[in-house]
Amino acid sequence: MIAVPGFQGRRVAVFGLGRSGITAARALQAGGATPILWDDGVSGRMQAEAEGFAVEDLTTADWSAFAALVLSPGAPLTHPKPHWTVEKARAAGVPVIGDIELFARAIDTVPASLRPRVIAITGTNGKSTTTALIGWVLKQAGLKVAIGGNIGIGVLALSAPAEVEVYVVETSSYQLDLTTSFAPDVAILTNVSPDHLDRHGGMEGYVAAKRRLFQVMTPDKVALIGVDDDWGWGVVNALNDRRLRVSTITTRTPPEYLDPNGGMPVDQMADRLPDQIPAFDQGRFIIVDATGGRIVADGIAIADLKPARSLPGRHNAQNAAFAYAAARAVGVSHDAAVEGLMTFPGLAHRMETVGHLGPIRFVNDSKATNADAARQALSSYPSVFWIAGGVPKDGGIDDLADLFGRVTKAYLIGQSAEDFAVTLGTTPHVVCGTMEAAVAGAAADAQVAGGEQIVLLSPACASFDQYPDFEARGEAFRAAVLNQGATPLRS
Repeated sequence: MIAVPGFQGRRVAVFGLGRSGITAARALQAGGATPILWDDGVSGRMQAEAEGFAVEDLTTADWSAFAALVLSPGAPLTHPKPHWTVEKARAAGVPVIGDIELFARAIDTVPASLRPRVIAITGTNGKSTTTALIGWVLKQAGLKVAIGGNIGIGVLALSAPAEVEVYVVETSSYQLDLTTSFAPDVAILTNVSPDHLDRHGGMEGYVAAKRRLFQVMTPDKVALIGVDDDWGWGVVNALNDRRLRVSTITTRTPPEYLDPNGGMPVDQMADRLPDQIPAFDQGRFIIVDATGGRIVADGIAIADLKPARSLPGRHNAQNAAFAYAAARAVGVSHDAAVEGLMTFPGLAHRMETVGHLGPIRFVNDSKATNADAARQALSSYPSVFWIAGGVPKDGGIDDLADLFGRVTKAYLIGQSAEDFAVTLGTTPHVVCGTMEAAVAGAAADAQVAGGEQIVLLSPACASFDQYPDFEARGEAFRAAVLNQGATPLRS
């Protein structure tokens, strides 16, 4: 656990007693604060009381006595309207913060010579894989690493700074909205596409939340920005105006600008580009390109990702480019960084092969909760038997129409099934309703088709109509696949 100083002997309101809330309360208490907890749900309050925390109804509390409100990222800060605790806090002049901000303040109190470095990742898609991949690469290089935040363990439940050399933290837009001083050593924006617009009042508000990752960045820090979308370029231009250190990551360089040889081999730098060696050794890059699955940093050949079985597709090449650049920025050698990429075992629920039934491969991409994420998966295979559906995001799957030619047949589940059937039009499809029926139907049709086939769960939807989260949905897919007699496999 990371103890949070700065609130010794003071009352701090904590609303929302899920993973981040209860962990924040523990961290505040460990730092000498008196956390006052509340949740609209009875079970959360009972858990807090069982741990010995003070539980008080914040609707009737004296807000002038609080030093801060620590708000769950699940509670709205601004839209559709501020949560009632936010309104009370603002009326009393009480700052509203979240667990990432508490983490930042705790790390800032560590003497500079002992302070762990922090790599933070945000973006619409790819942030979980990028986070896990960076953590893997750093661990394989022998560093003491703690990985958490919006993925896995809540950030304040990670090991104390004395036990860590690098924190790798996934951050959501909800969490970043609640930060004021968070300044990671390496700040990564993977990409931006419409998502969570109801919580941010539209696209401008959503992008503004993502940009908060860089709000107090200084020239000694590193920004790695994905520029495969216009929003990324907007962030790059804003950071360049502040004269900050920015590296761009792309996977869409036009063919005429690509080196057909894949860049200059690293071992030829001394003879051909000696002036570039200091920047390369320090991980100071201008452009890291992963077009076509080959990573090239400022013209230097880094890695061909084809042998990396857990990193298929353009989006994973982008993730790998981020991981390489981030690892180099914190001192990992070129050879160690590349070795880490090649040995990455993959992330559950993100392009995860869960089993084979003869030549049929079943791929769990349950984390694809919007159309842009599903695009990444569909683009990775020439043809698929596609399982999709759930609670649709704005626009549904309309933007995927250019990929419908890759869909041998679609199997539609959940709330969106009927609407998706209309969108698919003449593309072969069937409304299955449940995961079990979809997997059974897809497996049977793939067997009839013969040869190597892909059955892909990439829902392009949230899971909450049928499952508590995307993880549960992915596990339901895995179970249904195994019930078909498939041989289990992680890749």
